[in-house]
Amino acid sequence: MPSSVTDARIALLDFPLQRHKVQMGVSVQVDDISEVEGIRQRELDITKERIQKILQSGANVVLTTKGIDDVCLKYFVEAGALAARRVKKEDLTRLARATGGRVVVTLADMEGNETFDAECLGRADLVQEERIGDGEMLYIRGSAFSKATTIVLRGANEFHLDELDRALHDVLMVIKRVLESAAVVAGGGAVEAALSIYLEKKAESLNTREHLAVREFAQALLVIPRTLSVNAAQDAIELVAKLRANHHASLLDIGDAKLKFTGLNLVDGCVCDNLQCGVVEPAISKIKCLRFATEAAITILRIDDMIKLNARPSPETPR
Repeated sequence: MPSSVTDARIALLDFPLQRHKVQMGVSVQVDDISEVEGIRQRELDITKERIQKILQSGANVVLTTKGIDDVCLKYFVEAGALAARRVKKEDLTRLARATGGRVVVTLADMEGNETFDAECLGRADLVQEERIGDGEMLYIRGSAFSKATTIVLRGANEFHLDELDRALHDVLMVIKRVLESAAVVAGGGAVEAALSIYLEKKAESLNTREHLAVREFAQALLVIPRTLSVNAAQDAIELVAKLRANHHASLLDIGDAKLKFTGLNLVDGCVCDNLQCGVVEPAISKIKCLRFATEAAITILRIDDMIKLNARPSPETPR
């Protein structure tokens, strides 16, 4: 059987390719023992006819969710076709959408005959079997109707793979949100630092006790860049101080106008123009985070009474 097929025409089947057998409950009586061999030969011929109908439609790659026995495999090998069995049904459905084919559940037509329509075949530029680690995988490249891509994850154990899967899912969802968002902002703590500087200036213009809440809110925003620095094993005090200095200069229109895009570069342990470096965040996600955090803080400040239940007394010692 070939390991790769170019200009692939893929047959997607949801039924087994096995030697034809008489159905359960059907009994055949013969008078001559030689007729038994004829019955067996007819079963092989029926199996061969089914395989030939699939191959004559132009299929050179056959994928099925069920099994393929050795007799059918022999016919595929002789025809130079690639066949794979026990493909997951959800994978077969995705392949049907990607290649433009249809999943065939039976060869029977409306007239009771067995046929295979060539319109059910999917198309791809290349179908290749490659060895990955201890197993073999079937790659389908250049699908006709979709640009779907499969990412193969490899790890030492299932726990490692689960972590990689979750991390990759988070990354893809972030990219999806960035593409869906109409605007992006500089990442790496740039928004929090700029907003903190602005609120501190705003607090100085207030002549009521509200300036205390505004100032504390501004200090709380610096938790984000400080936590990012600590998680990256960097000097949080020095990095946050540089970040605040750049955004303070940007607020006062001192120096370069691009200072307002300054964020943390945790790889080199410095601050840089994150918008130019490509470290961005979707603006809608940042706005929602700030809005929810503000609503949570306001809700806590509105609490003026607290009811505390005393601990349940221990039961008395039975007499």
